[in-house]
Amino acid sequence: MFPHLFSPLKIGTCEIPNRLVVPAMVANLNNREGTATDRYIAYHEEKAKGGWGLIITENYAVNEHAMGYPYIGGLYKEEQIPSHKKLTDTIHRYDSKIFCQIYHAGRQSNHCVNGNVQPVGPSPLICPWNKELPRELTVEEIKQIVKDFGITARNVVKAGFDGVEIHAAHGYLIHTFLSASTNKRIDEYGGNYDNRTRLLREVMAEVRQAVGPDFPVQVRLSGAEYSEGGRTMFESRQIIRDLEQWGADAIHLTFGLYGIRSSLCSVSSFFQSRGWNVHLAEEAKTLVKIPVITVGKIQEPTMAEDIIASGKADFVAMGRGSLADPHFPNKVKNGQVQEVRQCIACLQGCTASTYQQVPIYCLVNPELGYEIETDYAQAPVTKKVFIAGGGVAGMEAARGAASKGHEVHLFEAADSLGGQFIAAGYPPYKGDFLSYLAWLNRQLKKLKVTLHMNTALTADIVKAGKPDKVIVATGAKPIIPNLPGIDGPNVVLAEDVLRGRVDPGLNVLVAGGGMIGSETAAYLSIQCREKVALVEMQPEIGLEMEGGIRDDLKDLLRKQFVEVVTQVRLAGITEQGALIEKGGCVTLHPCDTVVLAIGTRAYNPLQAELKDLCEVVVVGDAVKARKAIEASREGFVAGMNA
Repeated sequence: MFPHLFSPLKIGTCEIPNRLVVPAMVANLNNREGTATDRYIAYHEEKAKGGWGLIITENYAVNEHAMGYPYIGGLYKEEQIPSHKKLTDTIHRYDSKIFCQIYHAGRQSNHCVNGNVQPVGPSPLICPWNKELPRELTVEEIKQIVKDFGITARNVVKAGFDGVEIHAAHGYLIHTFLSASTNKRIDEYGGNYDNRTRLLREVMAEVRQAVGPDFPVQVRLSGAEYSEGGRTMFESRQIIRDLEQWGADAIHLTFGLYGIRSSLCSVSSFFQSRGWNVHLAEEAKTLVKIPVITVGKIQEPTMAEDIIASGKADFVAMGRGSLADPHFPNKVKNGQVQEVRQCIACLQGCTASTYQQVPIYCLVNPELGYEIETDYAQAPVTKKVFIAGGGVAGMEAARGAASKGHEVHLFEAADSLGGQFIAAGYPPYKGDFLSYLAWLNRQLKKLKVTLHMNTALTADIVKAGKPDKVIVATGAKPIIPNLPGIDGPNVVLAEDVLRGRVDPGLNVLVAGGGMIGSETAAYLSIQCREKVALVEMQPEIGLEMEGGIRDDLKDLLRKQFVEVVTQVRLAGITEQGALIEKGGCVTLHPCDTVVLAIGTRAYNPLQAELKDLCEVVVVGDAVKARKAIEASREGFVAGMNA
């Protein structure tokens, strides 16, 4: 089905067994001193087991002050080599090849993670992401950093890697030298094109000298920055040509830099279309003969096959696709496309973990980051497990328990599984969210979980069924404020609007500017209603959302003419509309319908009733109303430990 995707191709002297690449992603799984942990090795090994042709590690620092994150790798000193040699030895048990990405974070760092020193850059321009003022590097310091790249590259070879990737993208040090928007120097490292590319040329020469003529060296480059005054593909065309002349064996063409007011930065959210960055690689292919790797929200194997078959790129990198399903290549190769667990581009764990400075995690793959401790062996004793609630937590609990060989019964009060997460797939751009529920549905059928639909689990059912364990995943219920007119016919819930249970009319006010309320307003706005307003008590909407996604959503609301009013309170509802209070003054906002999105609170009526009947575990929103990413992990763990 996918002959091009699973054909080998060489990068330099290294033959890659297929065209599927895991690009560098910060996992925060290493030790503070840059050595590899067993957990980090297991994380990469799972991808090698899954059949990825090339695995590229996260960005390894070239000196102790070059780090942008606290728990990334480093190969700037001999003592770090053995642990990373253990990594490469592990990967080489499989068919995968592994390259090491090396970098200097430059201004995209802060004193807390890079040895308590001020970040550095070509010029003293504050990083919009880290908010720390960098110090301008001297020429002598630049020369030392070039040497640091060579030393690190030499250690990459000693550690047994199959190749090295120089990171010149995403706003890190080399990238900032390349771009006139971040490089304001007037010496030999700034001003014109030749000077701005000097650092990259010198680093490539130093690395090549360190690794020898036959060791693969590739460069990761942002073809377009997508920032105000930033570099476009027009200028990158010459850099791409020159990279081949300077000795690169392949070009890994990415996009963006961190700190853009959008999820257009280096990690695309659901707001970006699938494969939206491929055109950059397609253009690069007309300029060079060396292989080009493309990346950017490529989720389906048919898309990846088309990219290779049509000559738009030579390799397809799927970063978050490999997080969502490390076994993507083998499943596709074996004709099990329906078994692939698809990334939904939510950024709730993969990106959030970087600025939270915690190990990487994932909404749709609760095993991610926990590979070394997840035991899939069958349980020594088969138990009867009852699960109350068929939302994300309940479905993951059922999957986990059934995977261990238990007899699992899932009870859901509604006529369909998915809970509140179903509504998450209705707002603009979020259709892929439902692929997760579709995958879970298939897994429960495959694992022969017994489903009891339209049946809420009760104490009487538990008494009659005598389960060994009950997992309570009854979720959360919407908060209904005690306000005048709240029971009126013109008051509806956001979930009912999103799922098409009610028609709110042409003039709508959404009360609550969190994620649910903001997305409901966006959903209504694209239907060309006469007027949509969104009111929120806080000074900002969508505060619980990832920053880039929130900015994209705000742009959408502006584009669709949604009236956003913050620091106001819903005071009541009349037949004519909503009563809005600001600064002690109450005014009428005329509207057909008020949509409530005030928030949710835990719903758990069952735990107390089952106290003396059997072992009970409560998970997900039934503990506390939160995001689905907490629910998926808690549910899965509870099921695996049943």
